[in-house]
Amino acid sequence: MHKNIQTIYQETIAFAALKHGNQKMPTGLPYVVHLSNVAMEVFMAHKEEPNFNIEFAIQLALLHDVLEDTPLSFKELEDTFGNIAATGVLALTKNASLDKKDQMQDSLARIVKQYKEVAIVKLCDRITNLQKPPLKWDNDKIKKYHLQAVVIAQALGGKNSYLDNRIQEKIQEYNTYF
Repeated sequence: MHKNIQTIYQETIAFAALKHGNQKMPTGLPYVVHLSNVAMEVFMAHKEEPNFNIEFAIQLALLHDVLEDTPLSFKELEDTFGNIAATGVLALTKNASLDKKDQMQDSLARIVKQYKEVAIVKLCDRITNLQKPPLKWDNDKIKKYHLQAVVIAQALGGKNSYLDNRIQEKIQEYNTYF
């Protein structure tokens, strides 16, 4: 039976909220707010340019940090959401065994080998995160985060023109923080 987008969203966000537990955003809000914000970016991108599978992208948006930030195993994720979704989430997950400086390039290299929805979610994730940086970040960290966004936009551009424009706008706005 085919599930509608509302059911997919509700089931997936409930699963993700349970797995993320009491995790908080740097602002102190529950982490599920970040996941919901990424999903909203996906919905808006699809509304403006419906050139990707919205159901798959929404699942990825809500699950994108579950392997990186929780004890959830790949197998449990795969058993619950299937291999394609689990493999997409794995591509969005930084490999903690690598040097921190190499983690983003490694993840981007894995993302570009996946379905375009995986890249779309990474773009939406960074768009969502290009807000006012946490007060504890120094100028150097803010500049590095900005540069990472530029690298992400270049590596993953061309999947959805609405998102290409949106991330460029957010990168420009982020310049005001350093």
